[in-house]
Amino acid sequence: PEPGDAERDVNVNETFHEQTDDELSKRELKQIEADDQAIQTILLGLPEDIYAA
Repeated sequence: PEPGDAERDVNVNETFHEQTDDELSKRELKQIEADDQAIQTILLGLPEDIYAA
């Protein structure tokens, strides 16, 4: 098939189809929590006058 051909097959990783919404939600929640923790760590490491404004 040519690039941009709408009829071409798209390869999707098999495990993608096996994941449930619950599994994805748990993973996303863990990532959000990790991001929040990283943000807090960064903010706590900055001088007060930078983020207290």
